[in-house]
Amino acid sequence: MPWKEVDLATLKEEFVLRALEPDANLSALCREYGISRKTGYKWVARFKERGVEGLRDLSRRPHSSPLRTSGEVVLQVLELRRAHPRWGPKKLHAVLSRGLKDEEVPGRRTIARILERAGVVRTRKSRPSREGPTVPPEVVAEAPNDVWTVDFKGWWRTQDGTRAEPLTVRDGFSRYVLCAELMETTKAEVVRGVFQRLFERHGLPGTILVDNGSPFVSMRSPAGLTTLSAWWVSLGIRIVRSRPGCPQDNGGHERMHLDLRFDVEDAPADDLDAQRVALNKWRQEFNHVRPHEALDMKVPADIYRRSDRPFLGPKKPWYPPGAAVRRVNKKGCVKYAGRSLYVSMALAGHSIAFLHNDAGDTEMFFYNLSLGQLAEAA
Repeated sequence: MPWKEVDLATLKEEFVLRALEPDANLSALCREYGISRKTGYKWVARFKERGVEGLRDLSRRPHSSPLRTSGEVVLQVLELRRAHPRWGPKKLHAVLSRGLKDEEVPGRRTIARILERAGVVRTRKSRPSREGPTVPPEVVAEAPNDVWTVDFKGWWRTQDGTRAEPLTVRDGFSRYVLCAELMETTKAEVVRGVFQRLFERHGLPGTILVDNGSPFVSMRSPAGLTTLSAWWVSLGIRIVRSRPGCPQDNGGHERMHLDLRFDVEDAPADDLDAQRVALNKWRQEFNHVRPHEALDMKVPADIYRRSDRPFLGPKKPWYPPGAAVRRVNKKGCVKYAGRSLYVSMALAGHSIAFLHNDAGDTEMFFYNLSLGQLAEAA
């Protein structure tokens, strides 16, 4: 491989990405890249320890000047924090300890002061009282469109300082990236327009797998519904949520985001228009050029096909005989048994049903999705 024609850092990133693929043959990769196995394992280990920063060549300048060393260490602290904005002093200290001499590693309190003086200390916010799922999601993709995975890729800035934040949608079976679109807002009504175009073009999936973030899930709403996910349910789509703080529950999507980071984010375009062009080029290459070992070295476009479930708009809900059906008003309320009950603003305009179960309790349903039991009147 002609290393002199390609940036060494780019080659390292490419090697590590391929080495981290499922069932990767590290020995064969080392031969392909013309490096020793020792070097290959070292690059992978550095990436696991410090991410992309770990692949950069360490400075060979002498560390005899205390002021210069101090400045370099401060810079490393801030760079590492920028790469991992949710890491606190404890994690930063542990990672820095892997790459610096013992006498150069700042203490946790020193790291905390560095972050405070740089104005990058995060204030923890109280979480809503509703809890997310506590068990791994059960989703099986046996054919295209069985499962679509959805998320927002973490944002970055283009060369002119504009924020770029792509919405990504991926078919779980074929790995086909259906959407990688830069969004100027994450508001539900705007995101819904993107999904309507996707449904009209590709048909409907059986299941959508999402994390617990906005606009897909509201931790304050029954069943986690938002106006967007309630619309999905009304179309006949099953919604599955990953566990909070468990990106591995949507691991395939996260690995795709890693490719997107190295291929697009790490080389930001001049402005948003140019970034859209680069992002679309990346999606086309990912779908039509890049082979996947999990697909027997085929490309996603070889596997993906349009869904046989056309987009026809919301379905009329069916509830069993004896169910008390009520329409949720624009304030998110319904009237039932002489009471005015707040359900959720996400369900405004939809109909829900009240059903008595065998235990004598009253349970609320939105289509086939349980919204919980009705509390007894005080």
